[in-house]
Amino acid sequence: MSGLMSAEDVFSKAEAAAVAATGPDEKALQIDYDALREKFRKALGDRKVAFCHVNKFLPEGYEDQGRFNFVLLTAGNVVFDIVIGDSYFRYDVVSVGQLDKVQLIDAMWDNREKRREEPFLSLRLMHGEETHLLLALDDNERASLLKFASAVTAARNPER
Repeated sequence: MSGLMSAEDVFSKAEAAAVAATGPDEKALQIDYDALREKFRKALGDRKVAFCHVNKFLPEGYEDQGRFNFVLLTAGNVVFDIVIGDSYFRYDVVSVGQLDKVQLIDAMWDNREKRREEPFLSLRLMHGEETHLLLALDDNERASLLKFASAVTAARNPER
């Protein structure tokens, strides 16, 4: 599998996402990037990451936990759901084989700020009482999410 990412590569994506996560009306994230790099090294170890999807907006229920999150799929088919904030770093880990349900939703949402409906794509990875949610609101995000969904689906339900 080519294009695999190391913990350092994933950290670089997280650093770029942290900068992008600050809106014009918000105080910039106050992240200790050296400490964040070390947290990624400890969390991922020598695992190689095949796919990374950044949720630019926190899914519902994550609001008190951080500023943004992203979901990783390792080459060994393990999902990491990581939430990052100013002084917050948490991750959940689940094997694709442990997922009870994979659900892709392609629908419209009511953007009250712009006063119009806009498309969104969401991938829900469910196991037990937990749901890991990937969101896409624009074309680049949709492409990332669809690749992630395809990889999870192929790992979970291989054609025979």
